[in-house]
Amino acid sequence: GEAVVSTQSTGGDETLDVDIPTHLEGYLFYNTFTKLIWVILQPLFYTIRPLFVHPKPMENLEILNSVWTIGWNYLIYQIAGPWALAYLIGGTLLGMGLHPMAGHFISEHYTFIKGQETYSYYGPLNYIAWNVGYHNEHHDFPYISWSRLPKVREIAPEYYQMPHYDSWCGVLYKYITAPEIGPYSRVRRGVPKTEAKKVE
Repeated sequence: GEAVVSTQSTGGDETLDVDIPTHLEGYLFYNTFTKLIWVILQPLFYTIRPLFVHPKPMENLEILNSVWTIGWNYLIYQIAGPWALAYLIGGTLLGMGLHPMAGHFISEHYTFIKGQETYSYYGPLNYIAWNVGYHNEHHDFPYISWSRLPKVREIAPEYYQMPHYDSWCGVLYKYITAPEIGPYSRVRRGVPKTEAKKVE
């Protein structure tokens, strides 16, 4: 949707790309312990960051979705109690935070190697993640179906002989423990004003 188009066309722009951590995140989460906390709370940051970095007016479907979600959460609370809500929140934090499948959030654009801005992942979790690991291929051909992304690499292997990952667990471990890697480890750039207006 719009968020994907916005991220793809404005990647790296600090005022438009809501995927880039804020300066406050970079300041607060700088060592192994604090980066571990940041990874665990990643879903929270992905949720609230757009509200501060590049806020957009709410659309009717978003309002309807919010009312629907709050209504169901209230119903769950009434029927099953607060522990049921805690379970759902914990599952979200685990599934999008400190979890092997969530490694792709960090593996795609964090600069573990200077000069290498995007990375693909060619490990076995692609089979259950709809090939989301084929990230460079996706950037080159964003409209190719997820099921065809491995074919892109197969047809043109010479274009994908670059650093990549075979383990999202390894990515998470390195991100948390390597002192030179953190929320600031992203390529940041400006985009032309005409492009900025286009995505607004």
